[in-house]
Amino acid sequence: MHSKGRTILNSTIEIIRQVFPPHCHRLVFLVGGSVRDHLLGREIRDIDLAAALAPAQLRAAGFRLVEGKSTDPIWFASNPSFGTIELTALADTPLLDADLVRRDFTVNAMAMDLSGRLIDPLGGRGDLEAGLLRACTKRTFADDPLRIFRAFRFEADGWRLSDDTGELIRSQDWSGSFETIPVERFSREMVKALSAPHPERFFRDMLEYGVGRQYLPELFRMGGVPAGPLAHHPEGDLCTHSLQVLERLSSHSDSPLARFCALFHDIGKLATDPSEYPAHHRHCLSGFDMARPFNHRLRLPAAFGTALAWTSLLHGHLNRWSELRDSTRITTVEKAVKGGIAGILPLVSAADKGAEGEPADWTEIMRIVRMNTTRLGIEPDRLTSIPAPQRPDLILQRRIEYLRRHRCANQPEG
Repeated sequence: MHSKGRTILNSTIEIIRQVFPPHCHRLVFLVGGSVRDHLLGREIRDIDLAAALAPAQLRAAGFRLVEGKSTDPIWFASNPSFGTIELTALADTPLLDADLVRRDFTVNAMAMDLSGRLIDPLGGRGDLEAGLLRACTKRTFADDPLRIFRAFRFEADGWRLSDDTGELIRSQDWSGSFETIPVERFSREMVKALSAPHPERFFRDMLEYGVGRQYLPELFRMGGVPAGPLAHHPEGDLCTHSLQVLERLSSHSDSPLARFCALFHDIGKLATDPSEYPAHHRHCLSGFDMARPFNHRLRLPAAFGTALAWTSLLHGHLNRWSELRDSTRITTVEKAVKGGIAGILPLVSAADKGAEGEPADWTEIMRIVRMNTTRLGIEPDRLTSIPAPQRPDLILQRRIEYLRRHRCANQPEG
């Protein structure tokens, strides 16, 4: 174990000891991802426990029972040091091994007692050291098919599926198994993957194993749609292009929202009539209309739908920024600010083009757009003296003047 991991483990065990009275300590075990992360020397997130304690003992220790519709009952407690502690109740301590075997992957099927002794019935430590993700049993995915997406999410985090686990996923058609699993559970795994170091692997795994079409049919359709004329898109299809954009952006931002917008920035191209291929006229407008319903179907936060809608609509402007009039540049930035993507849009555009950096004037225009009318030099009386429909034109004109003065002041002499 890493020395850092040992320090974290000792601290964790000490706090767990404080949660339970001494006579309970031999009946409480640290399990799952908590043990995995300790062995890797990672910082603590949430704590997972298993305990052979009666409900009354758990309640006395501050736990409450939560029974989910599609998940096993779990006891929860809040701790100021860790946040959430999750606990699986055992009927007796000899049942710990059976509980571990029922878990998803061997690296999550280890336990430690409160003396620090490792309990590893499936050889998870060896897989941990090899960076391998191996299903605990042949029933791992049959017991909970959503574990397939958890496996893909682990690959996004740098793990590698063992050959036998990959074959287990390929061994059957899982589409019927997902019918009773809410889309929210899929989307949670997807968003976690979007936060991982290699998010594109999650979606490539979906395609490679042919899993998840009912949740994300757009991803599976992208491979049959050209990204655009080959002169501009030598990569060919929309799926390849979109995954490349996601991968490029991920090297500059770890925001799952930015990465989501990068992957689906061209969603509007799915609405193009095939007779128009390889061109995609008006795909930005189509994407704006599609984004929110798409997001709603995935049950993602509304901010994801809003950000994707505006990214779909505006990224084409940034891709030809040098050709735009000053008025269009300013209104584009205004809309980006309105949509909450002023920091995301330049990143998506750069990744889309395989370029670096934000467009010229972007930062200065953002500063100007955020200036109120007084700072723009518009007297309140002047503003109120003209009809309301004409006021935006006056404000836009002042912003253009401000931008041009800034540009002239910063031009090199000679």
